[in-house]
Amino acid sequence: MQRLIRIVSIMLITAGLVVLADAGLTLVWQEPLSAAYGSFKQGQAEDQLNDLEAEYPTPADLAAIAGVRSPAAKARILADRFKPHLVRGHAIGRIKIDRIGVNIVVVQGTDTASLQKGPGHYTNTPIPGQPGTVAIAGHRTTYLAPFRHIDEIRDGDEIRIEMPYAAFTYAVEKHEIVDPGDVGIIKPVGYNRLVLTACHPPYSAAHRYAIFAKLTRIDLFAIEGEGRWQAP
Repeated sequence: MQRLIRIVSIMLITAGLVVLADAGLTLVWQEPLSAAYGSFKQGQAEDQLNDLEAEYPTPADLAAIAGVRSPAAKARILADRFKPHLVRGHAIGRIKIDRIGVNIVVVQGTDTASLQKGPGHYTNTPIPGQPGTVAIAGHRTTYLAPFRHIDEIRDGDEIRIEMPYAAFTYAVEKHEIVDPGDVGIIKPVGYNRLVLTACHPPYSAAHRYAIFAKLTRIDLFAIEGEGRWQAP
């Protein structure tokens, strides 16, 4: 009986240590099991994005912008032609935020399955190049936790969204802590902007931490020359 009690005690202690280790990793980094799954799904999204970048813009897309002078007008045409082909849960582009070391593929949709793959584009908002407010959500503690340090982004920082047809640079204007149901943050405001959202505080869905950034630059797909993008 004493041996059985000792075995059970060791098992309980071991289980407790595992739980503590998992909690510790989550506090200082992110939840390890979902991180592994998220890494696998992000790899699939990377492959999807590579395929998109090899396909777009199509010859028909380039013909549609022939003779159009304004980079913004070209980006609008290309975005309008690209959006109908988006698939929920599939890659659409890439987001880069130097301040917090983010360089990750963005997928279409903010449902549970989509956000397990990476940051997700709100399907009821425009995509970069279209007028209005582009909105993207991401996790803070699970599934790669792409927006874990969203609260460290500062006013003036640049956020770059690279789509298969153009790259868009946004300058951060402000941040707010809002209620989860506050849909007003994604409404049009008279200029093109980007909103990033994540749960706040970490480990809670009580509020949303929102970053607001204004579009400052468009780099179009480079048809000729080195590099993927060319300045307007």
